[in-house]
Amino acid sequence: MASIELKNVIKRYGKGKTANQVIHGVNAHIADGEFIVIVGPSGCGKSTLLRMVAGLEEITEGDICIGGRVVNQLEPAERDIAMVFQNYALYPHMSVFDNMAYGLKIAKVPVDDIKSRVDKAAKILELGPYLQRKPRELSGGQRQRVAMGRAIVRQPQVFLFDEPLSNLDAKLRAQTRLEIQKLHRELGITSLFVTHDQVEAMTLAQRMIVMNGGVMEQFGTPEEVYTRPATTFVASFIGSPPMNLLKDAPDAKPGVITGIRPEHLDITPSGWALQVEAVEMLGAERLVYGRWAHSATDQLVIIRTEEAHAVPVLGTTIHVTPRADRLHAFDAATGKRMMTA
Repeated sequence: MASIELKNVIKRYGKGKTANQVIHGVNAHIADGEFIVIVGPSGCGKSTLLRMVAGLEEITEGDICIGGRVVNQLEPAERDIAMVFQNYALYPHMSVFDNMAYGLKIAKVPVDDIKSRVDKAAKILELGPYLQRKPRELSGGQRQRVAMGRAIVRQPQVFLFDEPLSNLDAKLRAQTRLEIQKLHRELGITSLFVTHDQVEAMTLAQRMIVMNGGVMEQFGTPEEVYTRPATTFVASFIGSPPMNLLKDAPDAKPGVITGIRPEHLDITPSGWALQVEAVEMLGAERLVYGRWAHSATDQLVIIRTEEAHAVPVLGTTIHVTPRADRLHAFDAATGKRMMTA
């Protein structure tokens, strides 16, 4: 196992005035044994950052250290990492055992050691009954576990996951997330996990890096990122539904965007007046969408309520009151966090 240090990491494609910079000076220290999730929308640079750690992309500027060793000039095979991709990339003509053992055979690991490593990984991933099957005889979730098993037997210092659950359906994604959490608890190997799914990020991460346009917007625990977003981008990206960002809330100072989570708005006899436009029923809770007609920007506000509340009638006016200790303030010019009321 090893720590990972990203020191002012920059990536550009091309040279001179036509160069396209896609990673803008990322700095992060990842402790030995941490599980870090890199999350952000498509094209934000998260996979590029991961591929630079893996050695699959060259670094334009800065340093990447693994276990205290600068690895900028090292080939992927020399970095002592194992990578799990979105595409399982299994050999269709090989059994599960042979797929998991293939890299060790190429490295000329002794046969007994190979069997011991594969059997141990198969036990952890509950693949024991399937070792003699071909990939076509497995479900999508089982194939992904085989891909993870192939990484485990390498016994690397670092695991790198590049959107490994994207090809699974919702039920399998949830199940595999639990398996990955269990795997990390048992092995304790430093891990970087890339995803565009903020639910995946919140449930898996010990800490998370939120990327936007090649910039690291925030690096913190899921609780820190959710309760104290560093920017309006983080506030709007993390959370489902996202935080309400109001440009001209009552009592707000000029140049300030007021943020409030949907669950921190209470329906009350008086307060902000909203015209109900839609209601979504979500089992034990519901989302109410209200148009703030008094706002100069005619904004839509989302309220999360429990099933105990009466269902608002579409087209009627309701009043809501924000919880004062849950208000957030962001600079309208920079989008950066200013304070929490």
